[in-house]
Amino acid sequence: MADADPQTAPQPGFTPVSQEELDFLGTDPIPASAYYDPDWYELERKAVFLRSWINIGHVCEVPTPGNFIHRQLEFASASLLIVKGKDGELRAFHNACTHRGTRLVREAAGHRANFRCPYHSWTFGQDGALLSAPDFEGFNTTKEQCALKQVRCEVVAGLIFVNFDPDADALRPQLGDFADEMDTVPVARATEFSEYTYELNANWKIVYDNFQENYHLRFIHPRSGLGGTGPDNPFGYPTRYRFFGDHRGQTIWYNPETQPRGPVQIGGFMAAATALAGKGLMDTPHGREYFGLFPTFFMLGNPLQNFSHVVYPLDAGRTRGVIRMYWVGEAENATELFARQAGLTMMRDLHAEDIDVIEDGQTGLSSGALEHIHFQTQEALCRHLYNTVIDKVRALQAEAQ
Repeated sequence: MADADPQTAPQPGFTPVSQEELDFLGTDPIPASAYYDPDWYELERKAVFLRSWINIGHVCEVPTPGNFIHRQLEFASASLLIVKGKDGELRAFHNACTHRGTRLVREAAGHRANFRCPYHSWTFGQDGALLSAPDFEGFNTTKEQCALKQVRCEVVAGLIFVNFDPDADALRPQLGDFADEMDTVPVARATEFSEYTYELNANWKIVYDNFQENYHLRFIHPRSGLGGTGPDNPFGYPTRYRFFGDHRGQTIWYNPETQPRGPVQIGGFMAAATALAGKGLMDTPHGREYFGLFPTFFMLGNPLQNFSHVVYPLDAGRTRGVIRMYWVGEAENATELFARQAGLTMMRDLHAEDIDVIEDGQTGLSSGALEHIHFQTQEALCRHLYNTVIDKVRALQAEAQ
């Protein structure tokens, strides 16, 4: 065996998670076609996305009865209306009038006492009940049978999830310790957020995998890694991995010698840390945790980077992503507002460095040049995601037999 490269081998101060600890995931190559084949994507759409809990927002967007948000989910060909009712309950409905399917709302968010269809004036309450419909006697049905079609909705740590499968298990019990830990980080108490969205010409798994492995940090983010690598750990590998059924996580390793680069980063981090400390939000026991919820949500517990990232498949080779940074309370002064904007800007800059390699990877795989891709030991979360997808697809196929 050749000697390890002293420039890249982990140093004595850090020991990566061993292959033996991860043997249960397997070591076989992964079929490349799963990352571009339209027929395989159609199986994933049915087996994964129409049966899993998908994050679509946060409770701070619907603070009072009558507040609503509207979400378009292409994988389900669905327009959803998420409403806080007069009873304080949060509900999700298909944004489709039960008369002839017309969308009730077009705006992204708002406040309404009820929802009236612009086509024939059918009117629905915040609980989805049909309140009135002109000349309804001629329809030979009941108002109860014409209520809006509901979609399952659940909240964990302030985050809103929906599931199109009426028989799916509840989300919170699936998450093990994750749920309680997520409750302790700022997102659970957030009242505001900053957001940006993007679209990439890449399969959803290629996009998501980029954000659950650190093998690339040294090469793609040498200047903006923000403490993710160091002499003891040149690839920024995590200190541990965790698995709870379909869900996965890692504990982020941090180089304490790292300093933010440039006056804007330094000023942003210092201002953010001061503001968070003043609100009692810096002391969290789970600040280095990465929470990955199947299929496409992840979040960091770090108060300085308390962001969530969700990817939504558009088709086999296109993906939309939504990145948010969450805040507790309004910015109290210009310095804190600057800190928030600087944090989001740094996230965007970091993400911009990934775009070309993600899309180039999709181009290479879609060409058919590769039969397999290879995950190494420290790409364990990528392999776990693929294994979970395979299990879901096989279960769907078994049902059809």
